[in-house]
Amino acid sequence: MATRDGALARAASSFDSGAFKALLSRLVAIPSSSQDPGSEAALEDYLDSGVRPWLESLGFGVAIHPNPLEGFGPILTGARIEDPARPTILLYGHGDTVRGLEDQWRPGLLPWALTEEGDRWYGRGTADNKGQHALNLSALEAVIAERGGKLGFNVKLVLEMAEERGSKGLREFVAAHAGELAADALIASDGPRVDPAVPTIATGTRGTYHFDLVVKLRDGGVHSGHWGGLTTDPAVLLAHAISTMMDRNGKILVRDWLPRNGVPAEVRGVLAGCPVGGGGGEGAATIDPDWGEPGLTAAEKIYGWNSLIILAMVSGRPENPVNAVAPMPGRIARSATPSTATPKASRPRCAGTSMPMGWRR
Repeated sequence: MATRDGALARAASSFDSGAFKALLSRLVAIPSSSQDPGSEAALEDYLDSGVRPWLESLGFGVAIHPNPLEGFGPILTGARIEDPARPTILLYGHGDTVRGLEDQWRPGLLPWALTEEGDRWYGRGTADNKGQHALNLSALEAVIAERGGKLGFNVKLVLEMAEERGSKGLREFVAAHAGELAADALIASDGPRVDPAVPTIATGTRGTYHFDLVVKLRDGGVHSGHWGGLTTDPAVLLAHAISTMMDRNGKILVRDWLPRNGVPAEVRGVLAGCPVGGGGGEGAATIDPDWGEPGLTAAEKIYGWNSLIILAMVSGRPENPVNAVAPMPGRIARSATPSTATPKASRPRCAGTSMPMGWRR
């Protein structure tokens, strides 16, 4: 007789035998960085050879679609319908990753190889998001085996390859395939845990809003000896613009970006006593009690409030400084996060003097 304990035992056996590690290793080995130019073939390969055969072996009908927006990664849909009268679950995941950045990994680690150290696995995508959707599908596999080929419900899947570029095209794709993706519940395993040791289930998500703030004063730099003190420095203008948006303690000054009536009482009640920990790993940040909106707890700041974040900032060319008043500062990336539910870091990009900003998803 099929039991819950039996399904759990099958899942544990797959993990203990090394089968899951081998599976994830194959997925991590595909360099599916949507942020790296020239990665189009790897994005397609992840879906077509990395995921499609596995899904088909589980009884899914699979289709891979071009992204509605040119230049962004494809989108996979899958469906395993046992009985249209039964409930249907829609699973979401993404197989693309951020840049490999091979030169920034410490000795012994590589982005496209799963490396085990103690009780941790390292490799690009192990935690975002190859590991998550691989675990979900492995859990389904265990239940199907335990129940003799049946789940007792229907499953649909959407797996995108442009999440690390802002999920470009996903909104348009879902709108065009609304009937195909209709379901009774959505499970999207892509987000932070309150603490690495605490399993976390969030009941909602929130979005990011990105925009570029551009200061361009001239076409080229001008010699500092002739123009320093005479012509406007765009980096200084941009720095002052940032200071009008947020004070030195992380309080957002543009109050129209914030919830009008503060954190609702019911949200405060839910968040009371909610632990908030770092992301774990070496170099994890600390919670600075004086940073952010005054009067809020750490949980209220991150789950019930908005945040404004500078993601990257470069002025001029640090690798090759030029004695000139720049036409524009280099690269600045920001994100702003509205409250609603669970946050997820945004990753906007920019060119020139720009400050992509966004409401966090």
